Amino acid sequence: MLKTTRIAWAVNCVLLATSASAVVSSQAFAEEAQAKDVERIAVTGSRIQRQDMETASPVTVISADAIRAEGFTSVDQMLQAQTSMAGAAVGSSTNNGADGVAQVDLRGMGAERTLVLLNGRRMVNSGSGADSAVDLNSIPVAMIARVEILKDGASAVYGSDAIAGVVNIITKKDFEGFQFDFNGSGTDKGDGESGELSMLYGFNTDNGGNYTFGAAYSERRGVIQADRDWTEPGYSSFIPTGSLEGMVKDANGKWVDRNTGYDYTQDSWYQTPSKRYSLFANMTQEVGDDMLLTGDILYTKRKSDQQMAAQPADIMLGVCGEDGVDLARCITLDADMLAAGIGPDDTGRVNYRRRTTDVGPRIYNQDTDTLRASLGLQGSLDINTGMTWDLSYTYGKNKAETWVENSINAVKMENSVYNNLDTWLNGQPLTQDIINDIGFTERNDGGNEQHVVAGVLSGELFDLSAGPVGFAIGAEYRYDSGYYNPDPVIVAGEGTAAQQDPTDGNYDVFSIYQEVSVPFTEKLTGEFALRFDDYSTFGKASTWKVGLTYEATDDLMLRTVAATGFRAPNVAELYGGNTGSYDYLDDPWGNEQDPQILVNYTSDPDLKPEESESYTAGLVYSPNYIDGLSLTLDYWRFRVTNAITRLDAQKGLDDCHAGILSACETFKITAEGDLSNFTNPLTNVGSQNTSGIDFNLAYNFEALNLDWKINNDLTYLLEFEQDNVAYEGTSDGNFGGYAKVRNNFSIQAGQADWSLMYYNRFIGETEWLGDRNETVDSVLYHNVVATYFINDDVTVSLGVKNLTDEEPSYVPNGSDGGTIPEVFDTIGRQIYGGLTMKF
Repeated sequence: MLKTTRIAWAVNCVLLATSASAVVSSQAFAEEAQAKDVERIAVTGSRIQRQDMETASPVTVISADAIRAEGFTSVDQMLQAQTSMAGAAVGSSTNNGADGVAQVDLRGMGAERTLVLLNGRRMVNSGSGADSAVDLNSIPVAMIARVEILKDGASAVYGSDAIAGVVNIITKKDFEGFQFDFNGSGTDKGDGESGELSMLYGFNTDNGGNYTFGAAYSERRGVIQADRDWTEPGYSSFIPTGSLEGMVKDANGKWVDRNTGYDYTQDSWYQTPSKRYSLFANMTQEVGDDMLLTGDILYTKRKSDQQMAAQPADIMLGVCGEDGVDLARCITLDADMLAAGIGPDDTGRVNYRRRTTDVGPRIYNQDTDTLRASLGLQGSLDINTGMTWDLSYTYGKNKAETWVENSINAVKMENSVYNNLDTWLNGQPLTQDIINDIGFTERNDGGNEQHVVAGVLSGELFDLSAGPVGFAIGAEYRYDSGYYNPDPVIVAGEGTAAQQDPTDGNYDVFSIYQEVSVPFTEKLTGEFALRFDDYSTFGKASTWKVGLTYEATDDLMLRTVAATGFRAPNVAELYGGNTGSYDYLDDPWGNEQDPQILVNYTSDPDLKPEESESYTAGLVYSPNYIDGLSLTLDYWRFRVTNAITRLDAQKGLDDCHAGILSACETFKITAEGDLSNFTNPLTNVGSQNTSGIDFNLAYNFEALNLDWKINNDLTYLLEFEQDNVAYEGTSDGNFGGYAKVRNNFSIQAGQADWSLMYYNRFIGETEWLGDRNETVDSVLYHNVVATYFINDDVTVSLGVKNLTDEEPSYVPNGSDGGTIPEVFDTIGRQIYGGLTMKF
């Protein structure tokens, strides 16, 4: 067995103390460093069972105690607070378009490019149906023992989707006794309350088994945007009284210019409400002398909702007497209308707009069920050499019912306008009969399913002078399917929301892979991985990884990894039907006066996989002259080609207008500018280039009769370019935030029965992507938390987030409230606390 060196201790210290508030005593680290024999463990990023955690890939480990100490009640909130995140991953603050889903966006490269594992095995994609990523809401905080973030491309080890890295969530197991936890929070403004109640019970058996069971209930209440004084009013040209060609009737019945808008922030959430019910269990059971049966199961029901302003309805009404207008379906423009300048366009129509507040705000509801179960059997072939095998089967299923209350049937509304013109134009509320006629509840359903069968053989091949050569070789079969069925009214294109077709499809993949760890010398170790995947959709893909670690001294380790990766097109990208999207575009022909133009989004069953190259190089330094200090510094770079993306629709319009026929054909535009079939397909033409530097400092020491912990995480973004647009140092309502500097700092002091911690998060100054001369201010959030250990069985904590009640930075085209809620805190000061009881 290998002895741990100072470097082994340093890596363990960095990995386990990376989180700002890892409540793990320095004594435990010291005891680990002094251990002579270390059992083999599984490390995220490798299938090889190792005797230490000295790997070439940078890994961050966040403990359950750290998650609790910082008051996180959902996995997405905890992950998005890490400095290695960017962009705008959807989560609890996403009110428009997320359907209550929460995701992780490592490096800002897109949630679909970060692989999420549960106990080292795949988690089923989940959400409202045919989803591209894992809904982190399906994993309760109560079941988490730790979270490991591999910040390195890992397709050669795990296959598709690991382009940006891997998040591996490790659940609690081998637990004995009973534990009760309650964690809650609320704002100092009396809203946004959140809470989680959980119970954990476990016991050991006489024949080498452990069974752990848990249950959790969490609830999050909403925060209305207009209830924060920093909210920028979101005025819209769609107003409750309705307008005809931008004109409205005043109190005297005269047609005048609309000079006010409708503030939709009074009906929209900053924090969306949800309820989650979870049951989970883990088991380990010895089977004979050299086999171990393991299993875990998780079931989560999520009920969530979002709320937006009443549906904006936009209808073109035919004018009687105009060419091509049906005389049975038209309106007559009276003298007052004509005098006010209300007249038909070139097609003989006038535009009528109305914010349908009479019907009520749009309320989006989701009821999702996610089940994930995994069973594995492990055994040894040769106890002396540590040769082991592992067979497993993992099943995941997600189904969802979603609905939108107070939707509008555009066909019925148009008929109603023709039949009740005075009622619609007089500026007064609609009658209840009209409301009942045009309003409906949009109902949709969808789901995802996954089957994974895997087997791996690992151990030591032979000994070199510097040590044994470790290896792992395995095979895997995976089947993924997904579907989404929109409401029949939406499928028929009869709603005021964009038309959408159903999605339904599946694919399977067979994979084989191998890893080898070679100690070239006592100081230099090489790590090599190769993987081959065969997909039923596009065919074959091969990826590789090469890593090196060099122990320059007992204090300093150097590490580097070069790897290739890929992302297979998902079900929605392959089999998704036409989906309408109202995009903000400029019609160069002038036919479309509305800034939002309907674009048909289409999928493509012939899409190829995205390809990537990644490279990291860094060091781990633990000076022997400062006991308890560890530093890591890593440079990282990712290059993605053949990225699955949509073309630049505005460029397509401009090129077609300029006479480039290929653009007209691609986007299905006629030379005369007819946009009725305007289409933007998915293609393999995108690219991503990003690079940066990660720095971590962890220092544990004793002073003034107190135990101290200092931790600092820094990410400096050097470059982020997507489809030839540079995003580094910018913020934008459509793409999120790519600050060059993000930093998390914490300092903790305590004794045996108490601890006090201060921590902060810094997001650097950026520029607005739409105008690089417009500055988006930096922000520094201050947080404090105190923990008191009443005895060995009872612990209480109390903390404050955003202590100084910092306002979110203003973004000119912010996605909500004049800012980006996925990047900046829009809730304000929050007070939180927790109670843990063990029996």
